[in-house]
Amino acid sequence: MAEKEKPLLIKRYASRRLYNTETSDYVTLEDIAGIIRAGREVQIVDLKSGDDLTRQYLLQIIAEHESRGENVLPVNVLNDLVRSYMVPGGGMMPQFLQSSFEMLRESQKKMVENMTAMNPMAKRPGFEAMQAQQEAFLKAMTGGLSGNWSGPSPDDSDDSDDRDSESSEDLEEIKKQLADLHNKLSKLK
Repeated sequence: MAEKEKPLLIKRYASRRLYNTETSDYVTLEDIAGIIRAGREVQIVDLKSGDDLTRQYLLQIIAEHESRGENVLPVNVLNDLVRSYMVPGGGMMPQFLQSSFEMLRESQKKMVENMTAMNPMAKRPGFEAMQAQQEAFLKAMTGGLSGNWSGPSPDDSDDSDDRDSESSEDLEEIKKQLADLHNKLSKLK
C-alpha cells in the first residue's frame, strides 16, 4: 500500500492570517475546505507557539457551512455529539464517527471498482480516461458529505464574483466532458 501523502502545512500568523507553505500564499477557510474536499489532509499550526490548531479550524469550517443553511448534520446528530462531550472519557462517538467515515470511503471506492468490473467497455481504448472522469464525477458528487462550499468568506467578499465565474466555468467544462462521453458511447454501439 502506498504511503499516505503528508498533510499540507498551513501556518497561522499573529494577524490570524493563514499561510499555505506549499504555494507560499495566504488562504481562507473556504480555500482550506476546497483542499480537503479534493482529498488532501491539512495541518494548521500557530507560527509563534507551534500549537496544532487543525481541529479548531475544521470545526469552524463546519460551523460556517451549517450557519449558511447548508445543513449536513441533523439536529439529533449534533445533540449526540454534544452528549458525547459530556461523557467522561469522551464516550464511543469519536471512534464510531471515524469508523463510519472510513466505511463510507471504502464503499465509494468499491462502488467505482465494481462499476469498472461490470462494464463491458473496460477493454476498449480510452476507457481509462472515461474511468478517471467517472471517478472525478463521483468524487465531486459525494465529496466527504460536505457538498459544494458556496458563498464568500468574511475576508474575501470581493472575490465572490471570481469564484462564481470559476464555478460556472467548471460546471460548463463538466457538461462538455459528459456530452463528449455520451457521443463516444453512442458511436461504440
